[in-house]
Amino acid sequence: METQARYSLIGLFTLCVIAAAFGFVYWLRSAGGFSDRETYQVVFESPVTGVLPGSPVLFNGIAVGEVTELRLNPDDPNQVIATLSLDRSTPIRSDTQAGLVSQGLMGAPSITLQGGTPTAPRPSSTDGAPVLKADPATSQDLSQTARGALRRLDTLIADNAEPLHGILANLSTFSAALARNSSRLDGILEAIERLGGGGAAKAPARIYDLSAPHAFPPIDKVASGQLVVPEPIALVLFDTQKILVRPQVEESGGFDAQWSDSLPKLLQAKIIHSFENANYPQAVARPTEGLTADYQLLIDIRSFQVELLPEPRADVAFSAKILAGDGRLVGSRIVHASVPVQATDAAAAAAGLNEAFGKAATDLVLWVSSLI
Repeated sequence: METQARYSLIGLFTLCVIAAAFGFVYWLRSAGGFSDRETYQVVFESPVTGVLPGSPVLFNGIAVGEVTELRLNPDDPNQVIATLSLDRSTPIRSDTQAGLVSQGLMGAPSITLQGGTPTAPRPSSTDGAPVLKADPATSQDLSQTARGALRRLDTLIADNAEPLHGILANLSTFSAALARNSSRLDGILEAIERLGGGGAAKAPARIYDLSAPHAFPPIDKVASGQLVVPEPIALVLFDTQKILVRPQVEESGGFDAQWSDSLPKLLQAKIIHSFENANYPQAVARPTEGLTADYQLLIDIRSFQVELLPEPRADVAFSAKILAGDGRLVGSRIVHASVPVQATDAAAAAAGLNEAFGKAATDLVLWVSSLI
């Protein structure tokens, strides 16, 4: 009997130790022990697609716990109840909002907690874990948001179908007009490029020069004084190195080529060369300091360009005046020469203008020689 009593005491002691161990473990995980976790519940009014037990719980973006259970509300099938296990140090307040957030486009969703007034009390519940509020708007998943956006886009397109159709029709008409006038647009762009100097990779323009005439009839009259030829005056249009062309009556442009110098300086040099080639008996020169001139030949450039209408012609014209040393006007004349141009490119234009200048310079030398 004593042996049986001893075995009974041992068994009873063993059962008490096991019960005490279970109680101690429970006490450690409860509020009375060393547990650092608290349990909360969140009620969602919409689906929580992708959330699983073990999904992280974030407070203002920081992980503070995990989802321990997901279940449907038996009283309302549209509600999902999520049980959360959170760190005790998490500053949960009664007005803290719960929602869903996805980690990137393809990441798994997590439950997020945010907000809350610092002075608000902590949530409490008389029956089970405290319940937090879930924001219906933040609980929508990406697929729901995308579907909503697509529905709004479809509605916008449907409401504006007629104006959109008109815009597309106008674009089609405009593109067709551009296609019909593509050659004209190319010509306009090329003309603008020529007038504006072209692009950075444009090849250098070809340079042309004028030739002073050499063939003159004998001049027997002896000049009575020394002649100087100042630089001719000209409008801004002719004060240039460009070889000018006039496609219309009131329009002027330039070829992709140029003279060897600005037109007034070039004409001054070539007119002086023309007098020298004619063996003018008295000196002819540019005005220089210390040179006393008996006569001045004043030239005003009126035209030096290729005219395309009614037919391509090189037209050269300038006004010439002979002024005596005492300021007296000895004579004046309009010198004009025009020759046909065989083509409308820069080389043909330069050749035609050179020929017309030769005729005008010859007439000028003979006229001046007859007066002084």
